[in-house]
Amino acid sequence: MRVGFIGAGRMATTIGRHLIGAGHEVVLSSSRGPEALAGLVADLGPAASAGSKQEAAGCDVVILATNWADAPEALKGIDWRGRILVDGTNAHMDEKPDVSAAGVARSVAALEGRTSSETVAAMAPGARLVKSISNMPMAWIQDFSPQKPKTVLFVSGDDRDAKALVVELIDSTGLVALDLGSLADGGAMQQLGGPLSAVELHFVRRIVR
Repeated sequence: MRVGFIGAGRMATTIGRHLIGAGHEVVLSSSRGPEALAGLVADLGPAASAGSKQEAAGCDVVILATNWADAPEALKGIDWRGRILVDGTNAHMDEKPDVSAAGVARSVAALEGRTSSETVAAMAPGARLVKSISNMPMAWIQDFSPQKPKTVLFVSGDDRDAKALVVELIDSTGLVALDLGSLADGGAMQQLGGPLSAVELHFVRRIVR
């Protein structure tokens, strides 16, 4: 599968490395242009390439991996109708992310009763939006070996087929996708300030004898 990233920070490189290890191809894009990503792409290897955000958006699955403040501009200028878009953002309203209880409360209040992913969906009309990946710091999933922990990434969305494809994609990497349901209900559980935000879970298969 080809996966495009809008944004080329730590989320894109971390998830990109997991995807490449599973045999997928990734296309990174950023506001700085493809040329600025040459070093990152070389580090990721031949299954990675740099492109425009339009080229990234042409992939089978597109992951929004920007800062919250940059999301409106990043999503602009693309016809999102029918495209599978994974919202990997966290809705930090402060210029510098404030992860204190007060900062998180301000950010949640600013959403005015909607989930952050419902807000992103409004910025990308027609997208088959799935919320995932942003429920934990990328520092927690820096083991790229075949023996890595089966760390859980939550998934929420209203398009059943789009969500199933994202679940399949995550599972293929050795990480584990856990479906929380709809964009409104499941998204509220995993987004910034939700009860499952910044919770580290690992899947363990229990054998019944």
